[in-house]
Amino acid sequence: MKQRLIAAILTVLPVAALASSEEAWDDFRAAVESACKAAVEAPQTASVTVEVNPFGSESYGAALVTVGGKDGQDRLICIFDKRSQAVEITAPFADAAPAE
Repeated sequence: MKQRLIAAILTVLPVAALASSEEAWDDFRAAVESACKAAVEAPQTASVTVEVNPFGSESYGAALVTVGGKDGQDRLICIFDKRSQAVEITAPFADAAPAE
């Protein structure tokens, strides 16, 4: 019985060791938001909203960036490399054509 308990504990330990704390995820999301805002090239009068995906993928953080100005809004994607913390911004998405 003791051996089964020890075996069960040992199989769970690696997973527990890989889990991140909520504080670490909050720090990650703040880093993605800050880096994405800094990477957006927009006039100072434009509003920039960054909606960070809570966890991203295994290697990357991702955020939906909306830039609003007098000519309307642009939507872009921001990709954040978790290892190097390098950031890339896509070109704006084209507006969807109305359905007919």
